[in-house]
Amino acid sequence: MSDDQIESAAFQQAELLSERVRIHGLLGVVAAFVMVTLARAPLLRVAPNRFDWGGRLVLASVIVAHELWMLHRVNAALKAGRSLPTRFWALSTVLETSIPALVIAFFGGEQLGGGNQPLTSPALLVFFIFIILSTLRLTPWICWLSGAVASVTYLADALYLGWRSPSFAMTASIAHSDVILDALILFGGGVVAGAVATQIRKHVQAALREAETERKLEAVQHDLKVARSIQQSLLPRERPLIAGFDIAGWNQPADDTGGDYFDWVMLPNGKLVVTLADVTGHGIGPALLAAMCHAYARSSFSVERGLSAALERMNRALSAELTSGRFITFVAAVCGPETPEVDMLSAGHGPLFIYSGAQDRFTEMAAHALPLGILPVFRSDPATHLQLQAGDMVVLATDGFFEWQNDRGEQFGTERLEDVIRSSKHLDPREIIAKLYDAVTAFSNGTKQQDDLTAVIIKRLQAATGADE
Repeated sequence: MSDDQIESAAFQQAELLSERVRIHGLLGVVAAFVMVTLARAPLLRVAPNRFDWGGRLVLASVIVAHELWMLHRVNAALKAGRSLPTRFWALSTVLETSIPALVIAFFGGEQLGGGNQPLTSPALLVFFIFIILSTLRLTPWICWLSGAVASVTYLADALYLGWRSPSFAMTASIAHSDVILDALILFGGGVVAGAVATQIRKHVQAALREAETERKLEAVQHDLKVARSIQQSLLPRERPLIAGFDIAGWNQPADDTGGDYFDWVMLPNGKLVVTLADVTGHGIGPALLAAMCHAYARSSFSVERGLSAALERMNRALSAELTSGRFITFVAAVCGPETPEVDMLSAGHGPLFIYSGAQDRFTEMAAHALPLGILPVFRSDPATHLQLQAGDMVVLATDGFFEWQNDRGEQFGTERLEDVIRSSKHLDPREIIAKLYDAVTAFSNGTKQQDDLTAVIIKRLQAATGADE
């Protein structure tokens, strides 16, 4: 919240709440004044001056009535969510700060000729109470006005009670330079109060700014939770059932939302399309792009028969949506039931890991084309056609796994990834992915996950029929 935004609803509310506190404090001062007035005669055992005693109570009643009226205006403004006009603050400041002058002029005691009693009465200190309380209005100029009014009305009291400035004094006996000094001190008190009000104002601004930031962060966190819930709902809830294969996928974003996703969808011809995508970056923006890619992929594979045609259709749609510098790496694998054949096509996603159980070795495959969204026309090499044997696996993983660095700056790397999968080859794909995640987090030695993690493993099972032969 900057200075030019100080008239915001939040600050106006803080200003009115502070004014309410000031009014309550002032009412407390008046109550103390009334109690002292009532107890003064019996405690000091002096005969009360009825005019003096009654006049003070009348003045106190007028002050209370005025303050209650102000409290009503403040509460009404708070309820309506509006501010009070500047003239309200100025007029109330002038009226309130003039009250001690009335006390000095009419209830201060003897005239100045017999001494300086009225001008040095305790009522002089009441000026400072009003000046101090003016800081709660959170506006420096009000404090300056309060100090100026106190100084001017005090000088007016002095003139009314017989004081004259030394420059044109009638007699030396009634020239009191202390009056000018007291007036200057009162004005100086207003200046100091203004400086204090400035600091209080800054602190209130900072507190409001922090509260607004926290409110926005809470709103963002709520939106991120909703976005994460929506994104997680797009991921498959159940593992696919296709004869001859065991398939599992897993995803963990680096933030509340991420740019990775995996999916599988059964085509009308009985084949299963397994997809994995990685949008540049992570967070809410890439998450939205990932959701859009998910929708385009599903619609494309439901229409097109071939991998190349489906990715070309996706690239055409995404190129029109993605901004400059944004792209999506995408890989799709098509599995057929009761057959060892797997067709695979990658748009910028690599390396792709193919594990041969019989030879106990990995083959790393590069992408067939540029990522989606870079060029309006999709051009790629022919899709890879695999013949998987029992125990063979296709491992699709995003770079968040092998690029995760430990506290020494070393990356997990593809070799460690392959070693973990090789040592877990007897497990089902879901357990293999869990082993891989445990290994990479242990390797990281506590470093923060910087990129989204997504993995899909397609494992060929021993065929129930002679289809593999």
